Amino acid sequence: MKARSRIVTVFGSSRPRPGDAEYAEAEALGRALAEHGLVVCTGGYSGVMEAVSRGAKGAGGRTIGITARFFRSRANAWIDEEISVPTWQDRLFELVKRGHGYVTCPGGTGTLVELAVVWEMLNKGVMKKKPIAVFGDFWRPVIECVRRAELAHASRWGEREETLIHLASSPREAAEHLSRHLRA
Repeated sequence: MKARSRIVTVFGSSRPRPGDAEYAEAEALGRALAEHGLVVCTGGYSGVMEAVSRGAKGAGGRTIGITARFFRSRANAWIDEEISVPTWQDRLFELVKRGHGYVTCPGGTGTLVELAVVWEMLNKGVMKKKPIAVFGDFWRPVIECVRRAELAHASRWGEREETLIHLASSPREAAEHLSRHLRA
């Protein structure tokens, strides 16, 4: 499969605006993903979704936005291909389905749901193994808490806990992690 056909779905908050640190970080992530030849897929709206798409387009990359008619909003200006679905649930599962890998940026409850759905699907083997990364320290406490619980469960049942989520210290490291695993 060509490198450009590998899609990374990025999850994150709709709240950051140009000039915010989170926006700049997401824009750097989009640029890094595109520089690694990866297609960026987002929820298509504002905030992190806009910034990642903007960064990818600035680096000559391709972008996909999955929008929901439920929200009655338009895709951001940096989306090459918009895929519109009826509901937010359809949008979530389309984002998951399209991704060959995932990056989760800081966000709120919506982003937490997205991270949890992908993590659970990977954990339960509902979908084939795909790389997932989070960057910065935002999600670290949640991930470490769940990992401790999983490890305790695994040891009781004689299973081994598998690390499914890579904690990246920067957008560039997240992109490198995904690129390395998607090319393997």
